[in-house]
Amino acid sequence: MDDRDLLTRVQAVIGHAQTLDDCAVLPHGGEYLVATTDMLHETTDFPCGMTGWQIGWMSVAVTLSDIAAMGASPTAVLLAVGLDDPERLLSIMEGANDCCTTYGAELAGGDLDAHRELTIVSTGLGHVAPEHLVRRKGARPGDVVAITGTLGEAQAALEGYGQHRQALLEPQPRLREGIALGRAGATAMMDISDGLALSLYDMVAANGCGFAIDTDRLPLPAGVPEGEARELALHGGGDFELLFTCPKELLPVPDVEATIIGRVTAEPVVLASGRVLERRGYQHRW
Repeated sequence: MDDRDLLTRVQAVIGHAQTLDDCAVLPHGGEYLVATTDMLHETTDFPCGMTGWQIGWMSVAVTLSDIAAMGASPTAVLLAVGLDDPERLLSIMEGANDCCTTYGAELAGGDLDAHRELTIVSTGLGHVAPEHLVRRKGARPGDVVAITGTLGEAQAALEGYGQHRQALLEPQPRLREGIALGRAGATAMMDISDGLALSLYDMVAANGCGFAIDTDRLPLPAGVPEGEARELALHGGGDFELLFTCPKELLPVPDVEATIIGRVTAEPVVLASGRVLERRGYQHRW
């Protein structure tokens, strides 16, 4: 059983629609409040050699990436830290606060506890006008499929390609790009934290349509043999780029570096260069 299988049990309690997006969406005055939370553990989420500052930065960045995927602006982050060693706290908080400051959020509080393993829960809040909100659902046959940035760099670092280590340890949430795409009229969007292949299948589940991508169009991590690089771009996790759909004429969007990699199709399958793409990426398993 993996985390997506387990999600069906959550859906049985709170409903299917409440689990489709990167954030919960709540009406708040004339806007929407978006809210998201992430739990990270040292053994599964923080690669060996990370500094406390990088751990704090990453813990906030992954949450801000969810907010970016909704086309929203960040407001505040709450950080709950379960510490195995209290001496680690200061540098973690400094990294978290620097990430918040960089992207216009406030590190507004949280909780502290003692844990056997360093565990951090990051909760983010953002806001967006109703007309600029982008959900995972909304893709239409004929739309193009596009991504921001380069995929596979984080996984390349884990595979020993040291030139990509900063991409792994200090991810950059695409908030500016997400906001711009929401305002321009993107039809569907999500972040690619678990890899492109799994993200495309998540989009199928949300939309009921399919996606055909051309793997030759994928921007690949530099310095990695082409075949391996393409595999990392398709199935590697930890990139925190944006996957989105939109009418072709919408692109380019000012200040957004994006690559068209395919198109939305009517049949609910995921094709990569004409073949069914393996549903594989970063997943928690039991």
